[in-house]
Amino acid sequence: MGVFVFLPLVLPLTAWPIARLAEQRQDPRAATRLLTGLAVVMAVCSTVCLGLLVVVGTAQLPGNPLPDAWSDPEVREAVPYDEFAGKLAIPALLAVLLACGRTLWRHRQVRRGAHRALVDLPPTEVAVLPDAAPYAYALPGGRRGRVVVTTALLSCLEPAERRALFAHERAHLAARHHRFLLAAQLAARANPFLRPLRTAVSFTAERWADEEAAQVVGSRTVVARAIGKAALVSRDTPEPTLAGLAAPGPVPRRVAALLGPAPVLRGWPPVFTSVGLAAWGAAAGTAVSALSSANSAVTMVLILHAATPW
Repeated sequence: MGVFVFLPLVLPLTAWPIARLAEQRQDPRAATRLLTGLAVVMAVCSTVCLGLLVVVGTAQLPGNPLPDAWSDPEVREAVPYDEFAGKLAIPALLAVLLACGRTLWRHRQVRRGAHRALVDLPPTEVAVLPDAAPYAYALPGGRRGRVVVTTALLSCLEPAERRALFAHERAHLAARHHRFLLAAQLAARANPFLRPLRTAVSFTAERWADEEAAQVVGSRTVVARAIGKAALVSRDTPEPTLAGLAAPGPVPRRVAALLGPAPVLRGWPPVFTSVGLAAWGAAAGTAVSALSSANSAVTMVLILHAATPW
């Protein structure tokens, strides 16, 4: 195993440059998919390696249910850093599991509560709540999901801006942005070094919906104006994984992007650009992370298989 087991824990640092550059200079659709994919793979790899270290650390604890041969001196020599890193990994993995479980539980509870609040309303695509608090968000569930908006927010927008609002929220539902946001949120819980990617995914998902809304409305200026007004009066969505017009992402940057030219639709960025180099650096870090975790897992299985009496 050696040092390879530790690499996936720190290799998310290689994705920091692309997290910053992709949200500024890449098409938001491609950026959202790219950043989410990087975050999920790196989170899985780091969690696997943390689990491998936990197996080693658990073998050193008295009264553990593992075979006694797993804590023999020969096994310890074959698995470096078992005494310190292995025991330290136990509370670390527990913290990761608790954080991810809490995120999933809260996401489920918020969605259930939001659906319960709409029970008495007609089963239409748009649910208008008679609430004095101005907010709007896309609520997934069922075949299409629903757009939730309050009368207080609608009263602050002009007719064209309302169309932009509905187009924005429908774009979130159509592209299932809640899945990208939840995946990035869980990845950041699994490895704190992935938090910049979570922030970037929140921003690019909003930019994705902004561009879709601009195409539907036919005016980037109207969408920018709707975002600006909503940001001034709205409150945050009830859950970070529920997207909304004035939710995550610096609003001035979103407005500035809409007032500029539309982004060029492309997949992987050109190699000899800052975004391209950052993307390849993150891809290389992800590949090394996957190989390191696979190498560590195979090595651990072989060592423990050899040490286990049959």
